[in-house]
Amino acid sequence: MAPDTGSPHPYWPRDLQIDGYRPNDRPMSEILTFLFSVSGLLLVVTWFLTGRVTSMSAARRLAVCWFMVCGFIHGVIEGWFSFFYPVIPKDQAFLSQLWKEYGKGDSRYIIADNFTVCMETITAVAWGPMSVWTVISFLRNKPYRFVLQLIVSLGQLYGDVLYFYTEYREGFIHSEMWHPLYFWFYFVFMNGLWIIIPSALIVDAWINLSKSQSAADRIRPASKSKRN
Repeated sequence: MAPDTGSPHPYWPRDLQIDGYRPNDRPMSEILTFLFSVSGLLLVVTWFLTGRVTSMSAARRLAVCWFMVCGFIHGVIEGWFSFFYPVIPKDQAFLSQLWKEYGKGDSRYIIADNFTVCMETITAVAWGPMSVWTVISFLRNKPYRFVLQLIVSLGQLYGDVLYFYTEYREGFIHSEMWHPLYFWFYFVFMNGLWIIIPSALIVDAWINLSKSQSAADRIRPASKSKRN
């Protein structure tokens, strides 16, 4: 553990200079309760909506619920960061305080690290709306639904791999290494979900698109023979 240098903030490395920083006036429990309550509500509502589509299995319904939560997190929470990152350290709006809390696991969000700002802006602008579009496409049984699933999941996986790899290259200096909450839960677990789940959904989309292409390939020779 690095020695305390008397810095008036909780972020790592401890010698970071954060001009105008104001500590949160909301407790961690309130911030996390908000995040998981809204996510849970969206899961329940989406699960109910997918129940009206009789062709959906339980696994498919869970996948659609995942995309709905992604739409909220990418579009609203990460969208907030992409707009307000210059003032988050001193801002006391609720979502700014959420980012200040998360910053204890990755201070790049507090110092407006260039990669983080670019990655989160792309995520908010592209993967947020496309996640919601993916949900709608499955609810309406659109033929392009697995194409959207593949595109969004690839984007999420690529961004998250870069997110972890860039921090690894810097020696994990932006968090207190091995801290059970800030490092393992905030940084590793919460971001690791966007490695594991998109990877599984990429494979799922691959399988379904391959089946569709195989079926199309079987139809074409039959169509040609009829014309002959």
